[in-house]
Amino acid sequence: MKNILISVLTVVFLSFSWTAFSQTNELENYIRGFSYEDAQEMKIFSKELSELIQKGEVILVDVRFKEEKQSWFMPFAMDINLGDLPDRHEELDREKLIVTACAVKDRSIIAMLYLRSLGYNVRYLDDGLVGFADFLKGGQARKFKEGK
Repeated sequence: MKNILISVLTVVFLSFSWTAFSQTNELENYIRGFSYEDAQEMKIFSKELSELIQKGEVILVDVRFKEEKQSWFMPFAMDINLGDLPDRHEELDREKLIVTACAVKDRSIIAMLYLRSLGYNVRYLDDGLVGFADFLKGGQARKFKEGK
């Protein structure tokens, strides 16, 4: 019985180790192949994001902590905390552009990198949700709400 338990634990450990090794290699391959063009296309700004949201061509993913979302939130954004992304990324539509966002951009860059390593078409909101809210307040909010 003890030998069977050791065998099962060994298989589980090796299985976990192989998965971690495989994901590490994917991330390493992404980093090794990273180019100037990749750096340019990995970010998006509020104006372009608002146009894509209105056309239904993008999914905005709010990766902020729940405490931040209690103060204010974007009702049209998908709510997935950064820490939940590994367990919930399959909820995202691989056919659409994914835009990750947080208050500024630190966590959205981490989320973007993680999702890109999994093969998603993803960019991060360069001016953050704070910048996006300012953009919408600057006369764009009414147009955005009306779908213009």
